[in-house]
Amino acid sequence: MEFMPLFMFLTICIVLMMGFPVAFTLGGIALAFAGVGLLTGTFDGAFLEAFPNRLFGLISNQTLMAVPFFVFMGVMLQKSKVAEDLLESMSLLFGSWPGGVGIAVTVVGMLMAASTGIVGATVVTMGLISLPAMIKQGYDPKLATGAICATGTLGQIIPPSIALVILGDVLSSAYQQAQLSMGIFSPKTVSVGDLFVGAIIPGLILVMLYGFYIYLTALFKPETAPTVSRKEMIDNNDHDHLWKIILQGLVPPLILIISVLGSIVGGIATPTEAASVGAFGATVLAAFRKKLSLDCLRDVCQQTTQVTCMVFMIFIGAAIFSLVFRGFGGEELIQSAFENIPGGALGAMLVVMIVIFLLGFILDFIEITFVVVPIVAPILLAMGLDPVWLGIMIAINLQTSFLTPPFGFALFYLRGVAPPEVKTSDMYKGVIPFIIIQLLLLIGLAFFPELATWLPEQVYGN
Repeated sequence: MEFMPLFMFLTICIVLMMGFPVAFTLGGIALAFAGVGLLTGTFDGAFLEAFPNRLFGLISNQTLMAVPFFVFMGVMLQKSKVAEDLLESMSLLFGSWPGGVGIAVTVVGMLMAASTGIVGATVVTMGLISLPAMIKQGYDPKLATGAICATGTLGQIIPPSIALVILGDVLSSAYQQAQLSMGIFSPKTVSVGDLFVGAIIPGLILVMLYGFYIYLTALFKPETAPTVSRKEMIDNNDHDHLWKIILQGLVPPLILIISVLGSIVGGIATPTEAASVGAFGATVLAAFRKKLSLDCLRDVCQQTTQVTCMVFMIFIGAAIFSLVFRGFGGEELIQSAFENIPGGALGAMLVVMIVIFLLGFILDFIEITFVVVPIVAPILLAMGLDPVWLGIMIAINLQTSFLTPPFGFALFYLRGVAPPEVKTSDMYKGVIPFIIIQLLLLIGLAFFPELATWLPEQVYGN
């Protein structure tokens, strides 16, 4: 019976691989195991009595209220065709460079990732808009699909995104729990803002490495990324008209994203307040572009409600799972296992990263953040690991997992919207260089944690 938590976890993974809904799988299997435990006298029903308090904590959590606002902001920006205008502007700006259109796709993907934070939404949007254009301009399908998939996963690490909001909230609770377990009864806190600031440098490094790779590929293999002159991309070659198009497409969404992120980083607004401003700003931007209608608003609200309901249903299922897992002594089992791993905290961290990477093949970031992170994070943080560094490592690790063949979510999303002439094998080959780039960044963060911790210390003085 001491291995019951592991049996429960494995059962959930198997059922999820069979295609059952995540939220109901988590809650249903956990309750089934709890029932077995009650019948055999190995589970204390008092753990389930804490569920109403958990549910109340969920609905009263101010940080998690940012989720629907950020989702609304991202969906509204998609519906208002901001991504298309951004891509046109960036293509005009970088088009004459080697690999210029690929670099433009990377930058636009970064901005869309910052506004949505949802891997599927970014990959599908960029796939529909940019992939046919890149193929038409003579880009190698491997380079084109690899760039789109890689930039689509930037929603895991580029703030502000709902991935970092959720991860930051979970890590905040785990950090306080770790400190209490060490006898620190006036615990320090880590906020979503800390995670946002910590993600800025690694995120920018990743974007620059993507762009540098595309540039070098185009430089040494020009047939894979033909250069497009600005004359071919604009009918009116007047220089002033050219910059007018660039500024109109680039400035408004940049101001919106920088305002949202800047207000959080500067301590002017909480993530929830900043997200609400972002949602309002995206609506104003859509109205200004004459893309806002009752049908558009209805679609945005419906999609926002669907995504939000999914997130919170998973949270409810994860809360039940967490209570049953603890009731069976799962925390003690995991802690004992970590203490016996060679290498101490770093050895335990390596094992956790491998497990999370593998789980990323079958679970989305929301499930992993709600199910796995609350189990392992308090133990790792009690071993002395920095919470911001841990959060960034987990985010980039999941980003890499979502990109890795043959199970990567980003590949499935792009396959669904890619033209028939684009082969799946080309997509698999195309993402490999970008996976290597992300692994190099993970290794760099492992040896130089300051890449994630230095900026929060400078901004907040932690």
